[in-house]
Amino acid sequence: MKATAKIAAPITGDKLYQKRAREALPLLVRQAEAEETVFYSDLAAELGMPNARNLNFPLGSIGETLERLSKAWGEKIPPLQCLVVNRRENLPGEGIGWFLIKEDDFASLPMSRKRAIVKAELARVFNYGRWHDVLRELEIPYTPKDYSALFKAASTGNRGGEGPEHEALKNFVAANPTVIGLSPKTAKGQTEFKLPSADTIDVSFTLDDEWVAAEVKSRISQEPDVVRGIFQCVKYQAVMEAVQSGRGERRAARAVLVLEGKLPADLLPLKNALGIEVFEGVKPASSAVKAA
Repeated sequence: MKATAKIAAPITGDKLYQKRAREALPLLVRQAEAEETVFYSDLAAELGMPNARNLNFPLGSIGETLERLSKAWGEKIPPLQCLVVNRRENLPGEGIGWFLIKEDDFASLPMSRKRAIVKAELARVFNYGRWHDVLRELEIPYTPKDYSALFKAASTGNRGGEGPEHEALKNFVAANPTVIGLSPKTAKGQTEFKLPSADTIDVSFTLDDEWVAAEVKSRISQEPDVVRGIFQCVKYQAVMEAVQSGRGERRAARAVLVLEGKLPADLLPLKNALGIEVFEGVKPASSAVKAA
C-alpha cells in the first residue's frame, strides 16, 4: 500500500488536511523548542479534531513540505512530525518511516532499531535552530499563548482543594492504579510520600522499572490550582530523577496530574509543551477515566 506520507500534498492548499497541517506546524515548533514529544490524541485535541487517526494526512503534508523546503534551501530539515507519538510505544506512526529511512518497511524493523532511529531524529529536531525561519518561509504565524495572568494567579493565590474531596481522590487513586494506566497488579500506592526536597507527593507508585508520582486535584480545584499541579509535576519529576541518580538506580521516573474534573481547554497547550500527562474525570465513586 502506498504510504500516506508519500501521497499527502504540501502544506499550501485548501484541503482540510492542508489547513490542519498549517495549524499543527507552529504547535510542533513549540514542542521542538520545549524538547517534548506529544501524543497523537493530545495534538488532535489541541487542533479540535475528534479523531486522532485523521492526523495522518496533516502530518504527511508537513513532512512533504519540509522535504521540498530542504531541497530548496540545500540543507536537511529534520522531520518535525516525528515529535507526534502514540501512547502504547511512545513512537511515531508507521508513516514516519518514509521520512526517516525512505522505505516502507519501518514497521517491520525490530523495536530496538525503531527506537534508535527515532531517538537520533528527535535529537536533530530539538537541535535544529531554524524552525522560525521555516515558519516565516511558509508565511505561517506563530503566537505563543500568553499565560502571564494565569501564572500570576497561580503563584499568588491561596492553595485550595486539599480538603475532604482531595483526600478522597488521593486515596482512591492510591487504591486504583489502573486509573493512571498502571497494571491492575500494581501494589497500592503510598500517599503523602516525602521527597528529599521537602516536597510531598500525593500518591507514589514504585514498580520494578518505574517510579510514578500522581499529583491529584479534586473537583473543587480552580484553574490556578490546576496550573500549580502541572508545575508541581514538572518539579516532582526532576527531583525524582535526581533521587534515582543519587541511589544509582536506573528506574524511570515520571509524574502525572490526576483531575476529578476536566482539564481547562486553555491549559492544553501548556501541558503539551511541558510534557505532562493528565488524567481527567477520575471520580472516587467510579473508575471512569480519560487521559488528556
